[in-house]
Amino acid sequence: MRENKKLKKFGSLLVASSLLAGVLAGCGGGDSSSSGGGSSSGGGSDGDTIKIGANLELSGNVASYGSSIGVGADLAVKEINDKGGIDGKKIELVKVDNKSENSESTAAALKLATQDKVVAMLAPATSGNTVATVQIANSNKIPIVTGSGTAPNITVNDDDSVNEYAFRTCFIDPFQGIVAANFASGELKAKNVAIFADNASDYAKGLAKSFKDTITKNGGKVVKEEAYVAKDTDFRTQLTNIKAAKPDFIFIPGYYEEVGLIVKQAREMGIDVPLMGADGWDSPTLVELAGAKALNNTYITNHYSAEDPDQKIQDFVKAFKAANSDKAPDAFNALGYDTIYYIADAIKRAGSTDGEAIKTALADTKDLSLVTGTFSVDENHNPIKTATVLEFKDGKQVFNSKVNP
Repeated sequence: MRENKKLKKFGSLLVASSLLAGVLAGCGGGDSSSSGGGSSSGGGSDGDTIKIGANLELSGNVASYGSSIGVGADLAVKEINDKGGIDGKKIELVKVDNKSENSESTAAALKLATQDKVVAMLAPATSGNTVATVQIANSNKIPIVTGSGTAPNITVNDDDSVNEYAFRTCFIDPFQGIVAANFASGELKAKNVAIFADNASDYAKGLAKSFKDTITKNGGKVVKEEAYVAKDTDFRTQLTNIKAAKPDFIFIPGYYEEVGLIVKQAREMGIDVPLMGADGWDSPTLVELAGAKALNNTYITNHYSAEDPDQKIQDFVKAFKAANSDKAPDAFNALGYDTIYYIADAIKRAGSTDGEAIKTALADTKDLSLVTGTFSVDENHNPIKTATVLEFKDGKQVFNSKVNP
């Protein structure tokens, strides 16, 4: 998911120390709130309560993502607590708003670790914001699990070392690019494709690379590549160049804010070929920006579909609707829900709220059945799971197919 800036690794203890001083002085970190019952004072496992942090984008540019993850997490906490909690202890979910910013994400992680004394954290929704918290997790030995941060460098560094305390419940960017390319060449029979990506985003660049590599291996040809940057609003120049290359398919890895306008302008310019993206498109705001008609003949790779007939998914959809005024859960709701269950399962198997014990249990997870798929964790702390392809029809996401890894 979105990176607000390309973030260098937080290797400097000076940075962490200065931010910690600010947090302890009451600065940064955003507002916090709790859900799930139990006392808000004390440590991470105080009396009858186990504290789990939620470092989420509750305001700012990508609040739609973080807020949705939070709503899904709330439902999971309620369900677990209603069934007796974890070994008789209730979960208390402590939320902090990172305001969709890297620096605020770091401050929020420090607050949760040092003031709220959580035993584990839901990491931010976006890749850049999650990377901003990895050093805090490693230094404080508190596991973090991102529901939707898909960039590989969250869990694995450039030198191939694994970040010991960082995990995720979503698949990684390269897998989405591979799925999209295979769908384009296999299902849509695309031969000449264009790529239009956000060149300031590691998320988009990673997807574009894996898509390009795979479509080429499949015998396809990339006839045009164009780029944009976040906050752009007029894409007609690049779209004109793309249209002139006469592609039969366009891959647009990016986020709903820009993608909605790109789709709208592309259709207005007479570009009617299939368009495809990834989970960054998944927001109700996309339909508002693009228009339902313009989104016809567009596709995304995603983590799950509310229309999937799988019984576990339908049970989740029913429970979510009952708790949220009959609203169908989106993929971020499902990922937030699954992340809580993943963490809770690890705490239970660990038999402890010690960070190292939880980290080990997270890494040892095998065949855990969740809403977004049954998964095992690989040596790089990434889940091995299925992906879902969704199609937009008159503004609605419709289940198309599942793709195995």
